[in-house]
Amino acid sequence: MSSVHLLPIKTAALIFPLLALVLFLPAAVVTYRRHGIMSSWRTLSFYSFLFYALTAFFMTLIPLPSSAVDVCVKYRKMAEPQLAPGNTFGDIWKEAGGEVSFSALVLHNAGVRQALLNVVMLVPLGMYLRYHFKRGFAATAAIGLAASLFFEFTQYTGVWGLYPCPYRLADVDDVITNTGGAMLGWWMAGPVTRWLPALDSIDDEALARRPVPLGRRLAAFLVDLSILPFAMLFCTLVSSLFLGPSLFLGLLLTLVVYYVLLPWALGGTPGKRLLLLKLVGPEDERPAPWRLLVRALLLALPMLPIAATMTAAVLAVLSLPGEILLGGAHALVDEPVEVLRTIAGASQLLLIAFLVLAASGVLFVVFCVALYRHPKHYGLHELLSGVHNKALPHKRARRTPTPEPEPTTTIPTE
Repeated sequence: MSSVHLLPIKTAALIFPLLALVLFLPAAVVTYRRHGIMSSWRTLSFYSFLFYALTAFFMTLIPLPSSAVDVCVKYRKMAEPQLAPGNTFGDIWKEAGGEVSFSALVLHNAGVRQALLNVVMLVPLGMYLRYHFKRGFAATAAIGLAASLFFEFTQYTGVWGLYPCPYRLADVDDVITNTGGAMLGWWMAGPVTRWLPALDSIDDEALARRPVPLGRRLAAFLVDLSILPFAMLFCTLVSSLFLGPSLFLGLLLTLVVYYVLLPWALGGTPGKRLLLLKLVGPEDERPAPWRLLVRALLLALPMLPIAATMTAAVLAVLSLPGEILLGGAHALVDEPVEVLRTIAGASQLLLIAFLVLAASGVLFVVFCVALYRHPKHYGLHELLSGVHNKALPHKRARRTPTPEPEPTTTIPTE
């Protein structure tokens, strides 16, 4: 494979980790809502598809022209799209130079290689759509057509206006071969996936062993963690209006509202409701407020100090004038070591904040280890409060009809 074809793969490999990290939580939420669990095989299937999609997209763009190149002059032949279907056969004949032989027409023909590359590029898409996304042939053809049109319009518009003129030719034959590749991939996935385990059966087996997966609770926790700073800011402002400015009262109000009142009224925090989890008492009943309060207080030990320190830091930064923030940003870029030394010797409050964060971090690690080692993955907050998580039916479970019991015949007895 030439360096030109390897460059998109290398670029995708560099960007993929960041994109995977950004998409982890949205992907986890969608997967848990649809399937109830995010099994390792399903995760591998999804992220391999993500890497493939990124690579296929970069193959339509890279290599990019240099900023010193006038693309409108150098690539003026690419300005008008090629809209005549079948033009690829003319290119193949032109590359063959009029020679009628297998070597000239196929083996060493650049036009054939380009057409095959367009077909092969979307073959994995068709296979993923059939195996991972459970799409039919017609839907796969439509999605393959849409993906190919997106690629060609990206080229025709100069990467959607990034360049004043296109530097690659938008060709209708590429749309045809790309779409054909997706359909071919769907057809090939039939015999190939017979050797692979069915994702739904893997999910069902895992859910039978663990109805409330730990990863599902972790995803709900991350959603709540992303909402919690805004809830803390709102509760702090409300408490300041009625009770005077006090960070402690704001934290206390946040604890009561977010972890007691909302779960008591809605059955769970926003993160748990999003992940289809419900908080229940010892007998799967609606938990009493005092149980939720005990649970919240135990959860607050490792979490609230971290959230409070982060909120205080954000408020302190926002209170600084814009000139100071801009100067600090420039200093951080130009002399980061000196900035860190200045911050370290500025105030004892920073040392106290660091010690609080470190102690909270240690408590959080101990909390997670104890949670993981428990046979039912119950934490101290669940054991002492009697409140635990119950999984609500995910989308696939609601869609799958429950088999009716077979009728039994009663043999009359004398």
